[in-house]
Amino acid sequence: MFGTANHEGEKPGTPKMIVGLGNPGARYAHNRHNVGFQCIDMLAEQHGLRFDRQRDKALLALGHIDSHRVILVKPITFMNDSGVAVAAIARFYKIAPENLLVVYDDLDLPVGRIRLRPQGSSGGHRGVQSIIDRLGTQSFPRLRVGIGRPPGRMDPIDYVLQDFSPEQEEIMTQVRDRAVQAIECWLRQGIEEAMNAFNGPSL
Repeated sequence: MFGTANHEGEKPGTPKMIVGLGNPGARYAHNRHNVGFQCIDMLAEQHGLRFDRQRDKALLALGHIDSHRVILVKPITFMNDSGVAVAAIARFYKIAPENLLVVYDDLDLPVGRIRLRPQGSSGGHRGVQSIIDRLGTQSFPRLRVGIGRPPGRMDPIDYVLQDFSPEQEEIMTQVRDRAVQAIECWLRQGIEEAMNAFNGPSL
């Protein structure tokens, strides 16, 4: 579904697409499951970009970060159908898989950790699985933001749809900023450099 990659190097102005995952609506805005939205909202704010366009069931912010042309995307389907919007927008803008970065919450990483990967399975994340299914590939970079495991016998679904605790929120303020820095590094230097810089312990 993607356009053909340019194996001799990117063309000038080749856009990068950064997708944050979450559920639409004010009631979900501060949930753990919406940390992808939260991170790219911060990225947009820091670079003067606005989510002022809508197409293919997503909100878009278009512009530049440094010299890089970017398309920031927040699907306004619910999480489990994120691939509907992502695939349509990737087709429209002819985004090659290596130029797509997906930012989302991860139960298997502790609060305070982020991790970049160049490709791979969904790890059980239904939003990511929807994207893999719709694109027909899992060969796209992703940035996982740790939210930790639910306490005791709490259902993971209930846990991800709750807001961060006050103690976690103190950490997450720093984590979101670190995630923004990781995205910027990916834009400027690529996935390998970003992994080397941001995959170690941080907080």
